[in-house]
Amino acid sequence: MWRRSRLARWGVALLSAWTLLLSCAALWAEAPEPLPRAEIEARIMPPYALGDLAGGDLGTKGVYLLLNSGGAEIGYVFETGPLAPLPGFSGAPIDMLVMMDKAGLILDLQLLSQREPVFVSGLGEAPFREFLTQYPGLSITQSLVIGVPYGAGGAGSDLTYLDGVTKATASVRIAHESILAAALAVARDKMKGMKTQAPARPDPEIREELSWPDLVAQGIARSLVVSNAELDTAFAGTIWAEDDPEAKSDPEGAYLDLWLVDVGPPSVARATLSEETREELEHFLEVTPEAEPFLVMDAGRHGLVSADFVRNTAPDRLSAEQGGLPMGLRDADIWVELAEGPPETETAMILWADRRQGFDPLTEWTLKLQAVRRHGMFQPQIGDRHFTLDYVAPERFFIVPQGHKPLPAWAEAMHNRKPDLIVLAVGLVALLVLLGPLMNRFAAQRYFTRYRLVILALVVTFVGWWGQGQLSIVTVLAVLRALSGDGSLSVLLYDPFSLLIWAVAILGFFLWGRGLFCGWLCPFGAMQELMHHLGRGLRLPQIMPNARWDHRLKKLKYLMLAGLVFVAFAAPDYAEKAAEVEPFKTAVTVYFQRSWPYIAYAAGLLLLSMVLFKGFCRYLCPLGAVMAIGGLLRGRDWIKRREACGSPCQLCRVKCAYGAIRKTGEIQYDECFQCLDCVTIHDDPGQCVPLILAAKRGARNRQEEAA
Repeated sequence: MWRRSRLARWGVALLSAWTLLLSCAALWAEAPEPLPRAEIEARIMPPYALGDLAGGDLGTKGVYLLLNSGGAEIGYVFETGPLAPLPGFSGAPIDMLVMMDKAGLILDLQLLSQREPVFVSGLGEAPFREFLTQYPGLSITQSLVIGVPYGAGGAGSDLTYLDGVTKATASVRIAHESILAAALAVARDKMKGMKTQAPARPDPEIREELSWPDLVAQGIARSLVVSNAELDTAFAGTIWAEDDPEAKSDPEGAYLDLWLVDVGPPSVARATLSEETREELEHFLEVTPEAEPFLVMDAGRHGLVSADFVRNTAPDRLSAEQGGLPMGLRDADIWVELAEGPPETETAMILWADRRQGFDPLTEWTLKLQAVRRHGMFQPQIGDRHFTLDYVAPERFFIVPQGHKPLPAWAEAMHNRKPDLIVLAVGLVALLVLLGPLMNRFAAQRYFTRYRLVILALVVTFVGWWGQGQLSIVTVLAVLRALSGDGSLSVLLYDPFSLLIWAVAILGFFLWGRGLFCGWLCPFGAMQELMHHLGRGLRLPQIMPNARWDHRLKKLKYLMLAGLVFVAFAAPDYAEKAAEVEPFKTAVTVYFQRSWPYIAYAAGLLLLSMVLFKGFCRYLCPLGAVMAIGGLLRGRDWIKRREACGSPCQLCRVKCAYGAIRKTGEIQYDECFQCLDCVTIHDDPGQCVPLILAAKRGARNRQEEAA
């Protein structure tokens, strides 16, 4: 029977402490501390100077006054990290220094620190710094959007488009949201006097029978009508005055015949939308609970958006502001069918604003509609005019929070990834059921291998590439350093997707050992196994080290782990570079978008796996060594064995591609990847030699009895 060695006892103690600390990590989940004043002051170049800390709560978060050369207060200086600690892919916030004047104009923007894997050693920081150079000169009163306009739709639009970074969409969006969230927090507190309490939200318990005339009479449905003649008047005296023949030919016709209704309250939605559209809206609000939806209808020529508009994006001819600051609008991508009562219109859309960005439906806001004209055939000059409609929702349909405390960054991270976490949780529960109570039935399926390959393909695509849930030795090193007092465990909670996988992997230690993660949940391990099956399909010769060399090579991963732990404490600046022994960042995190040595290393390991079954996992993976130590927590021998296993039967040992079965037939659980091949053999009367021999003996006995 298996006995715990001294190493095993230390491993159990380490992993137990790690599990406890993971569960308690929320206690350390706080925003990063502001930099010392001297470091901030060194970055402020003349003619500007750093003033005193701003008063109030923001002063405690490192917000300073910005002075001009004469010593007058002209704006504010602040970091995005303490004000808006939105977690990036690395789990840590992207920290930037912003200089902003009192009108909301960004004067300067500097990158202070970031640990996004794609910019650390993938693409490098240069593209990220180049991206940030687009912000100086822009104002937070503009509608800033990451991306490019579709077709000609961006011409003359109120939206200001910022070029992103290819293969780093998520990281630049996180940086963009951090900049806006921090800047708006300063603007609301110091510049506009805007209230900072949580916005109101519709009360689902209020049910009131309303009709369309009721909505109009009570100001819940508001309209704006602009005739062609009024449009011509707006452009009168400009070079665009004669550029709309249709307006000239029908001056009394409607250029804009618009209705605006906040359909967040269920009573209002029932009075305006069909049952099918309401159901679709309710589903949308379940997925996006912080959205405040608006029904916008137009029976005129304006049409709400340009011909090049793409659904589920920001409308290019509509914008909004509240309290002097821009309010992001986005299409909900819902096909609108009206209830009986509202007027017939040419265009109807459901747009939404995000309450998390400070929008309050009970505070008056303004919808701005842009009218665009073009003068000239080639490279036309574009001119625009705006028509506005003020709106405020009725208070009786809403719940007004009192003194709501903002969510901490880790809770916000969980909220932002709610759909992914739900899908992952369902998948993990299903996998635990398949490998637990249904294990023997699952392994006995005729097409078991095909099912396993499908699951591994989903792990690569959803867990790895989409969810960025590839666990890494970097996390283990961060935990060890945090335990020594050098670092914080809060970073773990900034990536709830990976943390959920860690939790299930640790649970797997107690049930099966290392096999749950290494055999079923590791994206790079899944890639290797898929490549192995491709190699087998191509009939490539297979490398199979003998038992002695297999045993020796398996010790290498423990040496790798020991070396990385040593570097993490002795030379921490080189720890991340040393962790590149894992090809996970290249193959999973940045989708092979790196310099050629990294790509060659990762691709070489995958190609090697076509002829040497999961060679990296078995021999080199330091994370696999951690998982093997964690597997010592296993409390049972879950793979059934018979007395004949090992002597005389050696079938399972010969078939085990991992070399995890000893000659005695005993399972070596620290090397078992839970592929279930031996379970399939053990339960199959057509493969298991002891079962075959027993069946033959039974047949002979029956024949003798019959004789």
